[in-house]
Amino acid sequence: MNRRDFLQKSTAVGVAGATLSFAYQEPVQQPRPMQPMPQGRIPYRGPNVILIRFGGGVRRRETIDDPERTYCPFIYHELYRRQGGVLFPNMEIESLEGIQTSHGQGTLYILTGKYDRYEDITGRFLSDRFEAKVPTLFEYFRRKYDVPAHQALIVNGEDRINEEFYTFSNHHVYGIRYRSTVLSLYRFKTYLLRKDIADGRYEGRELEQKRRELEMMENRDYRVENRQLVALPEVDEFWRKWREFYGRTGFVNPRGDRLLTTLSLWAIRELRPKLMMINYQDPDYVHWGPRQFYHRAISIIDEGVREIYNATQADEAYRNNTVFVVVPDCGRDSNRAMPVPYQHHFNTRSAHQIFGLIAGPRRFVPNERLAVDRVQQQIYVAKSIGEIMDFPTPHAANRSLLAAT
Repeated sequence: MNRRDFLQKSTAVGVAGATLSFAYQEPVQQPRPMQPMPQGRIPYRGPNVILIRFGGGVRRRETIDDPERTYCPFIYHELYRRQGGVLFPNMEIESLEGIQTSHGQGTLYILTGKYDRYEDITGRFLSDRFEAKVPTLFEYFRRKYDVPAHQALIVNGEDRINEEFYTFSNHHVYGIRYRSTVLSLYRFKTYLLRKDIADGRYEGRELEQKRRELEMMENRDYRVENRQLVALPEVDEFWRKWREFYGRTGFVNPRGDRLLTTLSLWAIRELRPKLMMINYQDPDYVHWGPRQFYHRAISIIDEGVREIYNATQADEAYRNNTVFVVVPDCGRDSNRAMPVPYQHHFNTRSAHQIFGLIAGPRRFVPNERLAVDRVQQQIYVAKSIGEIMDFPTPHAANRSLLAAT
């Protein structure tokens, strides 16, 4: 759910609840055919990349402007200062007509390397279902390299189910054949229901109800024709182990952005991803509460990145072979007239002001300086990752952050 649109359009909590449930009823449209994977792809031998979407929108002030007061000390002092990362403190989302400073749009700008005006494809109020018109990073990556879908991962939060479906574009040359795979509580619940039905847990009218529920959950991504080809045995085994450890209630496993960190740590151990994007989001809870929600959420992301970094350093296949890329989905307002000046991200100047960080072994991230002060665009991230992993990004912006180092 796009909270910016919600706050602008909604006038009552009751209306909000009604529209939320309504938005979840996605129309079932004609699926697009899944073509066989073409031959000629080559094995991948390059570095692993972990892309941190510093999500929920954050300002520079609480993150990279003041090293003594930053709420993300690991990212600033360790990844940037001690590990020789390259900081881009003047990154922005360009102010163009139709370009929004919000979460789904910002995520797609990062994934595609292109600013675009996105319209909801369902026609439902506040549904925020967007489709990329040009390929995502994962499609570029898997089109060149023989990498299975379970090693090209998006780790997604439970509050933004619309972002479950940014796994492939509608581009005719790329598309679903090169999709990424999502790890999320939504996917876990889908796995549980599919498994329960297969194991005969339900019968009679309850069975029919559960089958309809599963069909609705799977049809949320109406573009997929053969869902058996999308259900991966490696991911099913991942969820089997997750259920064995955490159970099925959701009361034991972490929640919020701590859940995303835990899923990512499990993925590194069980699935061995080559390219993984983690869609952190908790700072956005400041929409609904005090400033402490925002500050603590930034720190939770920072703690998560520290855990993930330590996990890579303890793993021979990832140690000295992993690049971290950190970039927010959008900034936040700086409205001094409000008790919480950064509560929203309504396309103000500050909401366009973000930052970027690339940190990794020097052979993958050559740099002559630790900070690049010149203005850089958020969409330059895509080509930068393409250069690090050595795959072309022909439909993305042709500028790379590495060229500025």
